[in-house]
Amino acid sequence: MDVPSLAVFHTVEFLGFYLPPLALWAGGALVVFAILRWLIERLGLYRFVWHRSLFNIALYALLMGGLVYFGNLAWR
Repeated sequence: MDVPSLAVFHTVEFLGFYLPPLALWAGGALVVFAILRWLIERLGLYRFVWHRSLFNIALYALLMGGLVYFGNLAWR
């Protein structure tokens, strides 16, 4: 199994600021997280969740890890 290498990511310039690649992945994960959170709330699936805040943190961490992993595979 291929292990992603963070060396393929390069610093990105945005409005004169140099952003680390992790900031871009975090922003992308935040957008997907907001959409999923809205959808979960709209469908009433939070009633099956014991601790909403822990669930949200875990969901964001999974999205962040997944975007970095699969984004790195697509980046090559």
